[in-house]
Amino acid sequence: MLNDFPQALSIAGSDSSGGAGMQADLKTMQMRHVYGASVLVAITAQNTLGVNDALALPPKMIDAQFAAIASDLAIKACKTGMLADTTTVEAVVANLKRYALGPIIVDPVMVAKGGASLLTPGAVSAVKRDLLPLATLLTPNLPEAEALTGLTAQSNDDLIIIAKQLQHLGAKNVLVKGGHMTNDAAAEDLVLLADGSHFWMSSPRLATKRTHGTGDTISACIAAELAKGLTLTEAIRVGKAYVTATIRDTIQVGHGHGPLNHWAC
Repeated sequence: MLNDFPQALSIAGSDSSGGAGMQADLKTMQMRHVYGASVLVAITAQNTLGVNDALALPPKMIDAQFAAIASDLAIKACKTGMLADTTTVEAVVANLKRYALGPIIVDPVMVAKGGASLLTPGAVSAVKRDLLPLATLLTPNLPEAEALTGLTAQSNDDLIIIAKQLQHLGAKNVLVKGGHMTNDAAAEDLVLLADGSHFWMSSPRLATKRTHGTGDTISACIAAELAKGLTLTEAIRVGKAYVTATIRDTIQVGHGHGPLNHWAC
């Protein structure tokens, strides 16, 4: 029947090198057999070595993209990525409230792999105040989680405290990616669910710089799996397995923080 095919939406910036941002989202959704649509909010000039320039789109154009998609497609889940500045965050929040787009996965992209800032200080406040309360699932890496809460983590117990604080800020469920923890042989990710229960997901650390777009990829995979009808816990576990495979089965592209292998399965 018309519009029965699973459809998901990426709300993000563009990565001209194709490894992260909207390009990573759409590649991931395609690989998960989900139709991916997009709301482009910013353009970046970047490669595996870093971000050279960025330009946010005007709110009018963001509004028009949301309206066009909502009037025709049947979006079952969506995810946000790079949102650039306060004006962009406010435009995205208004549209997420306006349209029914299924579960909302918030990847609070703040800093690129090369170190460039992708979210202004004012926008961080807007994300905390306006976007986090809309999040079905928040998926920060450790630096992002620390920036949002003002807390620091040196142990798994600290990660639990941080995740609870993120719930206090409004996110219903939280996935804190522990890849930046330096004291473990494995990457330990924490999932804190809305009912207060939690679980850990572990994967061996891989000695590689080819991790550009990991946050985009796992959040897009989770959104895609939710669009297919999986439960949140199932979708998170699939997302973890998929992103681990994309890092493990590497491809050689670029001279810096190389992209993932989205063909991996």
